[in-house]
Amino acid sequence: MGSILTFLIILSVLILVHELGHFWSAKRHGIKVEEFGFGYPPRLLGGKIGETVYSINLLPFGGFVRMLGEDQAAGNRSFFVQKKSVRALVLLAGVTMNFLLGVVLFGAIYTKLGIPEPVDYLTVTGVAPGSPAESAGLKANDKITGFADTQAFIDYVNAHRGQVISLQVGDRPLEATPRLAEDTPEGQGALGVGITNVDFVFYPVWQRPVRGVIYGTKEAWAWGKEILSSLAKINTQAVAGPIGIYQISKSAGEQGFLAVLQFTGILSINLAILNLLPLPALDGGRLVFVIIEAVSRRRVKPRFEQAVHLVGMALLIGLMVLITVNDIRRLVAP
Repeated sequence: MGSILTFLIILSVLILVHELGHFWSAKRHGIKVEEFGFGYPPRLLGGKIGETVYSINLLPFGGFVRMLGEDQAAGNRSFFVQKKSVRALVLLAGVTMNFLLGVVLFGAIYTKLGIPEPVDYLTVTGVAPGSPAESAGLKANDKITGFADTQAFIDYVNAHRGQVISLQVGDRPLEATPRLAEDTPEGQGALGVGITNVDFVFYPVWQRPVRGVIYGTKEAWAWGKEILSSLAKINTQAVAGPIGIYQISKSAGEQGFLAVLQFTGILSINLAILNLLPLPALDGGRLVFVIIEAVSRRRVKPRFEQAVHLVGMALLIGLMVLITVNDIRRLVAP
C-alpha cells in the first residue's frame, strides 16, 4: 500500500507542478482560468474563488487547468485570441516548472549529502568477497590517502602484483597483496576493490543551498541530455509505462527518502522533455501550431488543429496501452 501511495504522490506532484506552470502563466497574462483541478473528473468537491473553480476530483493522478477559449475565440480573455508570444509562454510554462522542480530536488539532495567533487584521496566504493582487499580489512567508505587519482592507484597496485603493499586508510596502515594476473577473477582488479576520487564535500551550512542548486542545475541538464540522446533509439520494449514507473518508484522507496527525491527529479525532467516533443496533444505539438502561424502569418483552422490533437491523443493512448502490456509481460515473465 505504501508503494502505491508513493507512486501516486510522485505522479500527482509532477503533473500538478506542470499544471501550476500553465495556471500561473495564464493568470499572469490575463487569461481567464475557469477551473484548476486536483485529480481528474468526476468532481468530488469544488468551490469558486474569484473567477476560478478549484476542484478535487475522483481520479488522484495530478490535475488539470481549463482556460477560457482554448480552441476557439470566447472573448478577449480567452487563450485562443492571445498574441502568439503569450500563447507560447503559457504552453512553455508547464515544462519550465518541471525542469525547475528537477533542479530544486537535486539541489535539496546535494544540500543534504554534500557536493560531489574530486578530492585528494580515494574512497572505497565496494570490496569483492574473498579478495585481497577483504583479507586486508578494507571496507566500503574507507578513505585511502596518498593517492588523488584512481588510475595512479591502479597502476601502483598492478606494478606490485604478488608483493605486499602498504596502504594508509584513514589513520591506520594496512597491508595487502595484489593477486597475480592469472589468479584474478574476470571483472575484478588485482585487489578486488572499487575506488573513486570523488567524494561528498560539506561546505558551510550557509553555502550548501546555493552550491546544491548550482550542482543540481548541472545534474538536471546532464539528465536532460541523457534523456534526449536515448530518445533516438527509443522502442516500446525499453520504455516504462505506469506499471514500469510504479516498479521503479517502489524500488526507490525501499532505498529511502533521498532516492525517492532523486527519482522524482529525474522523472520531472523526463516529463518536461517529453512534453516538448512536437507531437499532437502535447505542449510541443501545440507550440508547433503557434510557430506555423508565426511563419505563415495565417491561423490554422481551429477544427483542423483540434482534429490533429484528437488523433494525436488517441495515438498516445494507444502507445501507452502497448507499453503497459509490455510492462505486464516483463512482470509476469518467468
